[in-house]
Amino acid sequence: MDLMTNTFKAKLGEESAQIGLWLGLADAYPAELAANAGFDWLLIDAEHAPNTIPSILSQLQAIAPYQAQPIVRPPDSSTVGIKQVLDLGAQTLLVPMVETAEQAEGIVRAAHYPPGGVRGVGSALARASRWNSIPDYLQRADEEVCLLLQVESVAGLKNLEAIAKVSGVDGVFIGPADLAAAMGHLGNPGHPEVQNTIETAIQAIRSCGKAAGILAADETLARRYLELGANFVAVGVDTSLLTKALKSLAVKFKPELSGNDSGPQSSVY
Repeated sequence: MDLMTNTFKAKLGEESAQIGLWLGLADAYPAELAANAGFDWLLIDAEHAPNTIPSILSQLQAIAPYQAQPIVRPPDSSTVGIKQVLDLGAQTLLVPMVETAEQAEGIVRAAHYPPGGVRGVGSALARASRWNSIPDYLQRADEEVCLLLQVESVAGLKNLEAIAKVSGVDGVFIGPADLAAAMGHLGNPGHPEVQNTIETAIQAIRSCGKAAGILAADETLARRYLELGANFVAVGVDTSLLTKALKSLAVKFKPELSGNDSGPQSSVY
């Protein structure tokens, strides 16, 4: 058995962008439905969605037979959390709330084995190594790790270029919802000030030679980010899509519901 190639990482440098979907339903069955839809990547969210290590594992297993590449967002940047997710077999991580280059360097170390890092060695227990069925897993695992760091605060923006330039960081993801809140526009990432900041950030990330990513459930904004050169863009959230479809169906047969709720706001994560 050979080590799985991280095709998401391999394609980051290509001209065409990779289109993704956010998974928040925290279950393997909808994750497999999304994998079957044809997206390039799927984000398993353990920061805001009710995911646990077992539920992340089941979703990785459900997505595995498909071409869609899984990305896992752990709850935070802890060394233990990163180790656990990598041992499950995730090869690409999106780490939230990164604000300094020093923090970025610590995340890189957490995701790599010694001597270059501090990731604990427990491959006999790990799905990632197929329980030591991949003979050279420990020697090659670092090559396939893809680290995406999420910048979503004023402090993070101030240090954006320093974060992006850290060796071992493959890409930087701009978090529009938290960024809007940090800039005084809570719930309004579409505000012109926020959008101007995001556009400048995408260009800065690309100028550092790193991949730029973002989540934009608004189609117009998503296409704008792609025009600016974003390399990986999530264009929807499964919970929002399901809620919208359910409410739309209900209103068709119960018109009195139409004025009760406008449904989830597509521009807000």
